[in-house]
Amino acid sequence: MTVTPVLAAPAEPLTNAGNTQLIIAALLGIAAVVLLIAWGKVHPFLSLILGAAVLGVVAGVTPDKIVTSFSSGVGSTVGGVGLLIALGAMIGGLLAESGGADSIVERVVARVSGGALPWAMAGVAALIGLPLFFEVGVVLLVPIVLLVSRRVDVPLMKIGIPALAGLSVLHGLVPPHPGPLVAIDALGANLGQTLALGLLVAIPTVIIAGPVFGNFISRYVTATAPEALLPTRRPLAVAGRSGAAGDTRPTTPGRGPVDADGDLVTEDDLVNPGAGRPGEPIDEENRPRRAPALWAAVITVLLPVVLMLLRAIGELTLAEDTGGRKALDIVGTPIVALLAGVIFAMIFLGYRTGFSRTQVSGFLGGSLPAIAGILLIVAAGGGFKQVLVDAGVGNLVADAAKDASLSPLLLGWLVAVGIRVATGSATVATITAAGIVSPLAATLQGPEVALLALAVGCGSLFFSHVNDAGFWLVKEYFGLTVGQTIKSWSVMETIISVVGFAGVMLLDLVV
Repeated sequence: MTVTPVLAAPAEPLTNAGNTQLIIAALLGIAAVVLLIAWGKVHPFLSLILGAAVLGVVAGVTPDKIVTSFSSGVGSTVGGVGLLIALGAMIGGLLAESGGADSIVERVVARVSGGALPWAMAGVAALIGLPLFFEVGVVLLVPIVLLVSRRVDVPLMKIGIPALAGLSVLHGLVPPHPGPLVAIDALGANLGQTLALGLLVAIPTVIIAGPVFGNFISRYVTATAPEALLPTRRPLAVAGRSGAAGDTRPTTPGRGPVDADGDLVTEDDLVNPGAGRPGEPIDEENRPRRAPALWAAVITVLLPVVLMLLRAIGELTLAEDTGGRKALDIVGTPIVALLAGVIFAMIFLGYRTGFSRTQVSGFLGGSLPAIAGILLIVAAGGGFKQVLVDAGVGNLVADAAKDASLSPLLLGWLVAVGIRVATGSATVATITAAGIVSPLAATLQGPEVALLALAVGCGSLFFSHVNDAGFWLVKEYFGLTVGQTIKSWSVMETIISVVGFAGVMLLDLVV
């Protein structure tokens, strides 16, 4: 699928400012975003709005045109990306709540030897990382990593780093994650080509940044699983009972208690939504539940990816007017593919495992609030990018890159690296860098546009440090000091960025 470019510059720029003024406007606009996030601790959503205002004012754009341009970018970005992010979150929510993600992890781990565990954890993380946001994947995987490390006496970082690498690479390079989707949308890249090339880049990147680096860094960074984060059995408060004797349902760190069947029990399970009866079980039929089948969880993860890949294959092998091509064009549309994954998960991870219709609906609805912040940031980023382009900054950067004979792929990577290090946000880095280099996409062939999106994604993962929420998430879950986290997590992210970009450049030689 080729996503319609939403950031095409208008026929005439919104300002008559010269090149120097436009450069100053772009630098001040980006600097405003960086300073507001990194120093002012302002939410990225507001920071991007204010940064767009600074950019427009300095560039000489009238206030009414700044608002119009920004609003246009917000609407186009949300329309192209918002639905996909929401559907992806629903799939992740059903996998988490049903225990499907756990079944994938536990089955693989149970069937591999100690020496193969790092490779298994990297593979599992990459698999479940396809539909899950990074933070959700961490919360799902880390308890398993902690337990496995203790049971088989393997250094924690030796299997922890591969798991984190698998999640991070998929999060930055492979749709339907927000970053890749935003880059695809901004650059007008072919989603199927980006997905296929992203997977090619992801495999060696996960191997090098995961098992290979994990084996090395585990010799120098000694981590001990925090006792408080290990799964324990403790009383579960239900129907007004708190700590009732004999109620020893197990819990999972960071996710809450699980019931006797191993299914996750959250507040949404214990309270009937909208009924106003705290403590009452949501499932009034008290139906028995069972763990979802492994095949159901795997198909849920892979179905959207397979459908989108089939469409990409059809575009290369079938004539446009054939019935098979038309069918693949429909089922491989990202919205349709993800919707198919949601429906499959509702049936085989929800109803077939014993959850009621009310519970499944609660799981789907409960997965959406967590992405509200992401959607707002993406929307504001789309507005910021549109102001950049409409003011003529994008064309200015493109002309400068041509004059400097600088590779568009290198330019996209470098811009994303700078913004990532400054703000700590991979999403903001992807949004801004894609907006700056979007005019260059018109000069590239189809596969090269997909590679440009991947180059931006690689740059957005460079050197996570103290201004990144993921940095602190990893630090706390693995019981590390700040220095240890920099040596392990931050270096791992840098390896992912550099190795991934090297893979992009190698693919550029052959596609």
